[in-house]
Amino acid sequence: MKVVIIGSGNVATVLGKKILRSEHEIIQVASRSAPQVEALAASLHTKYTTDLSNINRSADIYIVAVSDAAISSVALQLELGDKLVVHTAAAVSKDVLAQTSNFYGVLYPVQTLKKEVITTPAIPILIDGNSNETKELLTQFAKGWADDVSIANDEERLQLHVAAVFANNFTNHLIAVAEQLCDKNSIQFNLLKPLIKETIARIEGHRAEDVQTGPAIRKDFGTIAKHEKVLEKHPKALGLYKAVTSSIIRFYHLDKE
Repeated sequence: MKVVIIGSGNVATVLGKKILRSEHEIIQVASRSAPQVEALAASLHTKYTTDLSNINRSADIYIVAVSDAAISSVALQLELGDKLVVHTAAAVSKDVLAQTSNFYGVLYPVQTLKKEVITTPAIPILIDGNSNETKELLTQFAKGWADDVSIANDEERLQLHVAAVFANNFTNHLIAVAEQLCDKNSIQFNLLKPLIKETIARIEGHRAEDVQTGPAIRKDFGTIAKHEKVLEKHPKALGLYKAVTSSIIRFYHLDKE
């Protein structure tokens, strides 16, 4: 299929590189950011435009890979008739594209994407479409480059996105707090990296709740009290420690009684 990508950020860049390595052809990228879109076009060996009125209309699929807030405004500028148009957001309904084309849907990558990374991670894709024909076209398109392809409607994508915030964004924040505590106390954060890797590795073959460790699941209130004492000089981290400790105790003990 011939592809036009609208956007020049993380999602546009990473998906563009994945698509480029498949049998599909990227014929244009579009973005208001001239330096970014020029650089992206060069890396994808294609043409670019900074004006949506100059979109190449000979493509088979148009991928709107912009921020959630910008999707509707971009959609209003596109009138693509019977061309297949998708956006890449989890928390935005596919119907935001209803006035853009007769064939529209969603191509959502279930992955945290950064254009600077050298090695592209595995990217499962959730698709949806306004018709069975659209879903079938998107499935066949994505299977050429995605690591896994599934169908999920607006509500299912939103539910998964909430879970993804817990699994990715919150986890990274907790690690960032740990890194900050190490910095403030002149401790080598690198000493924790093997532990972090092992924590993630364990869930490959088990449910996360079955591999939980630490003083909270043991209800080791003596150790918890010592930790809280240490954290008194870090009130924000102390509040977070108490909240997560309380959550773990409820999850494994109070909620199951």
